[in-house]
Amino acid sequence: MNARELPGAADRSSNLSAAARALYLRITEDLDGTVEVESEHSAAALDELLSLGLLVRDADQTGTLVAVDPSQLASTLSIRWQQQALDLLSRAVSIPSELTELADAFHSPKQSGGAIEYVRGQALINQRLQQLTAARITEAVSMQPGGPRPSEYLAITMETDLKSLRQGTAMRTIYHASTRYHQPTRDYVAALSAQGQQFRTLDEPYTRLIIIDRKVAILPSSEDINNSATFIHDQSVVNFLMEEVFERNWARALDFDGERTVPHQVVSRLRQTIVELLLAGTNHRVIARRLGISERTLARHLAEMREDYNVDSLFQLGYALGSGSVSSARDETDPPAHSV
Repeated sequence: MNARELPGAADRSSNLSAAARALYLRITEDLDGTVEVESEHSAAALDELLSLGLLVRDADQTGTLVAVDPSQLASTLSIRWQQQALDLLSRAVSIPSELTELADAFHSPKQSGGAIEYVRGQALINQRLQQLTAARITEAVSMQPGGPRPSEYLAITMETDLKSLRQGTAMRTIYHASTRYHQPTRDYVAALSAQGQQFRTLDEPYTRLIIIDRKVAILPSSEDINNSATFIHDQSVVNFLMEEVFERNWARALDFDGERTVPHQVVSRLRQTIVELLLAGTNHRVIARRLGISERTLARHLAEMREDYNVDSLFQLGYALGSGSVSSARDETDPPAHSV
């Protein structure tokens, strides 16, 4: 079916262009209501009138066109177009189920590169992910190491994730604990948590992992973790990654719903890491970047640590940490939760 079969489909509010309307009126002004094909009238306007049926070819006089009564034509066209519209609606409703078998074949391991598929380049990785999530999925879990994501990235993914949640997809995500100190991430987590997505944070090192419908797992490639990915379709491997990797990490992680209050376990582990980096001689900017927190947040932790160790300067704090002089410090194994 082309655009002419449904006049008005080509971004027109009227079924007739101004040129075609003017041409028809000129034809009807002639005494016999006919026009010669070889006339000087616009070929496009003639074609439009012929397509609509307001002009027909004269069977008795070759090369002559005859005007048709619009009132007689209107009812016939209305019925025809309504039927065409119903046919299009029926096709639109049935096409997803009709193409399901072809889609399954397209996404099968045989077509996508086997049980293990290596994809290089961020554009191709995103394309493969879009192909996997094009159809409605029931579950998506992920482990996202590193610090907070850029605000622009969170804004882009927000719409896609909300759409999946509203379609009934169960979603769980593990972030690094440093994301609790990042306001845009807290806002993002709070918005999606309200729609049913679950988040937790984990201090331990882990590898990025995405599992879709417990059928496909995506891992970074060892060759280039930032620009390549491994898509795994082998069900045994996917099951192992789901149960032995994701679920085990999920069980150890702490719930995160976007609240400003940081659990004492997170504070304790973060400060332990700060201590280790300070003792290694790492400067403040590098520490903040490595932990995924701002230098201002780091400064606040250091101030509280100076208070805990009852010292006045970073030099004294470093000496106390290096000498293991913790007896004078307040017991930090269970520091209180606090807001950021």
